[in-house]
Amino acid sequence: MLRKHGFDEYFEELCARHYEIGGRPSVPPGDYFRMLFIGYFEGIGSERGIEWRCADSLSLREYLGLELSERVADHSSLSRIRQRLALEVHIEVFGWVVKVLGKEKLLRGRNLGGDATSLEANAAMRSIVRRDTGKSCEKFLEELARNAGSENPNRQDVAKIDRNRKGKDSNQDWKLPTDPDSGIMKMKDGRTHLAHKVEHAVDLETEAVVAIQVRAGPTGDTKTGVETAELAMVHLQEAQEAQSRRNFVADRGYHSNQSLSDLDEVGLRSYVAEPDRGRRNWKGKEHEKTLVYANRRRIKGERGKALMRWRAERVERAFQHCYGREDLRRCNLRGNEKITKRLLIHVGAHILGILMRKMIGAATPRQLAVLREALQSVLCALQSIFHDHRAMFERYTLWNPISSSRRLLIQSGSEICRGTRFSTGC
Repeated sequence: MLRKHGFDEYFEELCARHYEIGGRPSVPPGDYFRMLFIGYFEGIGSERGIEWRCADSLSLREYLGLELSERVADHSSLSRIRQRLALEVHIEVFGWVVKVLGKEKLLRGRNLGGDATSLEANAAMRSIVRRDTGKSCEKFLEELARNAGSENPNRQDVAKIDRNRKGKDSNQDWKLPTDPDSGIMKMKDGRTHLAHKVEHAVDLETEAVVAIQVRAGPTGDTKTGVETAELAMVHLQEAQEAQSRRNFVADRGYHSNQSLSDLDEVGLRSYVAEPDRGRRNWKGKEHEKTLVYANRRRIKGERGKALMRWRAERVERAFQHCYGREDLRRCNLRGNEKITKRLLIHVGAHILGILMRKMIGAATPRQLAVLREALQSVLCALQSIFHDHRAMFERYTLWNPISSSRRLLIQSGSEICRGTRFSTGC
């Protein structure tokens, strides 16, 4: 399918200016992107694991176009290529995949759903330092214990000071020197960890992710949602014909006067859940009042409720497909730019999985194996049912006093059926 749409030729020409003339032969950009695609399909987050899996599998060698005597690209080569290629090239790969989905008529683009999730940063909480003084957390707590009266504070004194301290997880006071783009966030399982915020815009009718952005951990949804929606509209306009009006569906974290105004300016009709704020003062805010009331009226209708159900189901399903596996919920890279490069190709493979599901009925190798096992179990069940009916039929012929000619005909028919292979007609 990649060869059909000219994947290698297009991106070799696009990436030529990022490669130097001379030196040893480098890894083609097509192989670099293919190996990152394999990371999604095989559920591998680390580049070392991708290298090992490609070297171990004959089918993946054929997918990469490698002979048995050729060596798979080293994981360090993948890191160097990622640093060499600009972020715009990775964005172009993601947009190219969205265009392919549009060519295959698997993109609607009328109803967009927005939501964000968190990915663990490649760091530990004990590595954070103060923004004002640069002191580590341990030294800062020891200083607080000394100010409280302990001359030589032990671990119990430090733990007591930390337990009663207010605002100890504030991003305004703490930062991570090795990854300043990360922030202290509460994870899905309730733990507090350094994390990055990843935001998706999903085509609700086809479940295709049409925009992705990585933001600093504590950034609010009202500040980033409109930018993600604008990026999704750019990709959709490049992949298909422009539509008169598109809808943007989101939860109550995206609701604010400014965000609704920005969505209206870019041509998106809002279906954003409204939090309970009580009576509000609209003096001098007539335009915002009109937009908020129109949004409230839409989300209370039957269409609005259906779109909210779609968003809750299909946006979360895209998160589960992309990051649900254990080793993909933690970032192996540091910095928003590096993580964005990696996730653009990762989510692009998820979009290719939608196309594969249309072609062969499965979007990942594991799903294909499950379908094959299910088909084998169905065939075994049909075979056992056939043998039971044949045994019952033979017992009936021995008990029933029928003519020898009919008995001979039945026995010959059972001999013919014994060597016949049956299928379900799928």
